[in-house]
Amino acid sequence: MNLSQLQPAKGARKKDRRVGRGPGSGRGKTSGRGHKGQLSGAGYKAMRGFEGGQMPLVRRIPKRGFTNIFRHEPAVLNLDRLAKISGAEIGPAEMAAAGALKPASARVKILGRGGIAEAKTIRAHSFSAAAVKKIEAAGGKAVVIE
Repeated sequence: MNLSQLQPAKGARKKDRRVGRGPGSGRGKTSGRGHKGQLSGAGYKAMRGFEGGQMPLVRRIPKRGFTNIFRHEPAVLNLDRLAKISGAEIGPAEMAAAGALKPASARVKILGRGGIAEAKTIRAHSFSAAAVKKIEAAGGKAVVIE
């Protein structure tokens, strides 16, 4: 095996269509673009979503509601995932170190799926009611951080 001998698998690359190569090719003269019109010129490129003058789909469907462009989705963690992290006190840094959440995520929300056996102090930005109940039942504390 040699780098200079590498080549794509058979059939992986397809030859480009050669247009404008005479009448015998089947794509001579107008090169398959027809006569005149918007699409026939060199350099024509339709904008994204253009449907040949028909009202584009994005403008045909109704718009509803409001999208908050400043919204921050919290990173969600369940109790069954937290139960696997060792330590008496668990915060976002410990969660990230254990690989349970990405370090870049700003906010953390704890949900109540699964259970927690030992008493742990869990620090997060928000908790579901079920998660708080299960953490306190195990003798731990749910601390809300800002």
